[in-house]
Amino acid sequence: MDKIDNSLLDNYGRLLSLDFYRGFTMFLLIAEGAGLWIAISNSYFDGSIIGAISTQFHHHPWNGLRFWDLVQPFFMFIVGVAMPISLGRRWARGDSWESTFKHVLYRAFMLLLLGLTIHCVYSGEIVFELWNVLSQLSFTYLLAFLIMRKSWKFQISFSVGLLLLTEFLYRIWWVEGFNQPFTPDQNFGTWMDLLLMGKISGGHWVVINALPTAAHTIWGVIAGQLLISNRETSEKFKKLIIFGVGLAILGYLMDPLITPIIKRIATTSFTIVSGGWCLLVLAGSFYVFDVKKWQTNSARFFAIVGMNPLFIYLFSEFGVVDWLYDFVQIFTTDILGIVAMPEAWINVFTASIVLGLMWYITYFLYKRKIFISI
Repeated sequence: MDKIDNSLLDNYGRLLSLDFYRGFTMFLLIAEGAGLWIAISNSYFDGSIIGAISTQFHHHPWNGLRFWDLVQPFFMFIVGVAMPISLGRRWARGDSWESTFKHVLYRAFMLLLLGLTIHCVYSGEIVFELWNVLSQLSFTYLLAFLIMRKSWKFQISFSVGLLLLTEFLYRIWWVEGFNQPFTPDQNFGTWMDLLLMGKISGGHWVVINALPTAAHTIWGVIAGQLLISNRETSEKFKKLIIFGVGLAILGYLMDPLITPIIKRIATTSFTIVSGGWCLLVLAGSFYVFDVKKWQTNSARFFAIVGMNPLFIYLFSEFGVVDWLYDFVQIFTTDILGIVAMPEAWINVFTASIVLGLMWYITYFLYKRKIFISI
C-alpha cells in the first residue's frame, strides 16, 4: 500500500470528499425511508417536472438505467474507498494483518446479521433472505479486504474475473426453466436463490448479485488507495476521470451490443457503467472539497449524515421512521388541511419534515462527537 497522505485528512482522520459522498448517498436512502420519493410519485404530479423527476427515484423495471439504480453501487463503492483509510490507520499503529482480519470478519458477520434482521422486520416474522444491501456488502467487504494488499493490477484483474465468471454462469446455465440469462426469474440467479433460500424475490432481485458487485467495493479500495497516496493531486483526479469515463462508455456500449444493462441481476454491463459513475462522482467530490477546499455549508450538511451512516440507515430500516412519520402526519394533515392543501402536497411536506428530523438526529450525534460503527 502507498503511504497515507495525511494532509488530506482532517483532525479526525477523515476525508471530506468521502464524508460528503457517503452522506449524499445516505441522505438519498433515508429520504426514501421518510417516504419522500413515494410522495412525489403521486399521480397528482403526472405531467409536471416533479412527476418527471420522480421516475428517476425508482428502480428501472428491467432493462435500462435510472438514477436510483446507482445508489446501491455508490454505497458499496464508498465502503471500499474508506477501507484504506480506516484499516491503514490500524496497520500504521502496528496492528497485525491477522488481528485486522479478525476485525473484518466480525464486521462482515455483523453486516450479514443486520441484513438478515432487516428482512425479518420487513416480514414481521423470522425469515432467511439475503437480498438486503448489508447482506451483500458483508461478502464484498470481506472479499475486498482479502486482496487489498495486492497490487492495483491484481485487484483490477480479480474484479474483471468476477465479472467474466458471472457472465459465463448466466450464459451457460443449462437447467431447464433457468437457462434464459436475461429473462426475469428464469436465469441462473433465480436458480441460486431457490437453492439457497427456497424462494425468489418479488422484484426479480438475486443474491448472486454480490459476486459481480464485489467489483464496486474492490474498485473503491483502489480509488481510496489512490486518494491517500503521495501522488500529485492532478494525477489522482486525472486517473479517476479517465477510468470513470472509460467504464461508463464501455458499459453503455455493451447494452445494445453484448449484455443488457439490468440492475436487478447486476449484469456485467450494469456493474461496469455504474462503476464508472461511482468513480466520476468521487472525482467531482474530491476536486470540489479536497482540492479546491470549497467547504460549503452544503458539503457539511451531507457530510454530517455520512459520519453516522450505519446508525441512520438502521434507524430508517428498522421501522422507527414509520412511527416518526405517523407522529408528524398528525400535525401536517390537520394544519395544512385548514388551507385546503391537496393531499399529495401534504404528503410531500410530511415526508420532508421527517427527513429534516432524521438529519437533525445525525447532527445531534455529530455535535457530541458520537460516531456509531461496528
